[in-house]
Amino acid sequence: MKEHPQEQKKVEKSYIPSLPYPQWFKRELKDQQFPKFLKVFKKLEINIPLAEALEQMPLYAKFLKELINQKRSQNEKETVILTQECSAVIQKSMPPKLKDPGSFIVSCTIGNMTLEKALCDLGASINLMPLSVMKKLAIEEAKPTKMSLQKADRSLKIPNAVVENLLVKIGEFIFPADFVIIDMEEEGHNSIILGRPFLATTKAIIDIENGEMILRVHDEQMIINVFKAMQYPPEEEKNMRVEMIEDLVEEVFKTNGQEKQGE
Repeated sequence: MKEHPQEQKKVEKSYIPSLPYPQWFKRELKDQQFPKFLKVFKKLEINIPLAEALEQMPLYAKFLKELINQKRSQNEKETVILTQECSAVIQKSMPPKLKDPGSFIVSCTIGNMTLEKALCDLGASINLMPLSVMKKLAIEEAKPTKMSLQKADRSLKIPNAVVENLLVKIGEFIFPADFVIIDMEEEGHNSIILGRPFLATTKAIIDIENGEMILRVHDEQMIINVFKAMQYPPEEEKNMRVEMIEDLVEEVFKTNGQEKQGE
């Protein structure tokens, strides 16, 4: 019998798919090599003919050509550390802008008089009360004062007096306050201004967005929704409604009225 030669083992090669766009990856590889070339190029001192050097560095010759044609910049890429404010602007993490929510108005009681619209003003350094309100409260003890008030239009106003230790009731809490009495025109309702001294006495915490003001006395606190309080008009005022009636409708009303009187 003839001996068969041993069969050679076939080596199976794993299939490696070709890249769909190989030029993209070649360009990325070149971009990674460019900073190294630029670093070497700045320190390069040539003692041989330039043509011979370029023949030995075909890839560097391409980089040099791009530098001459200004296709590449000689400036190296730098990492700039941004501040927290700049990062917030870029990442759009800033809160949205809101409109003016309006004035903070609360209802309070002084003596036997309820003031529906007491303005809480952080811009006022004193508490203000009109002279008319003082007369309605029948306050007799008032101290003279030499202070002068400068209004927004730069005009000066001389107060009438100062009333000390008036008790102001808001909800279930009672707070002492000093008021500067000033003669002003009434606007149809009684109003006072509660400035920073009163808000400091009440240990007020104001939430502008939600329209809430927290008043604190010792370990107790009370939350006032100032926007809700502004929706309800004072009980002493009257609401009136005026509507327009056309001439034809008015004539019909007059005719019907005359017929009823004739009957």
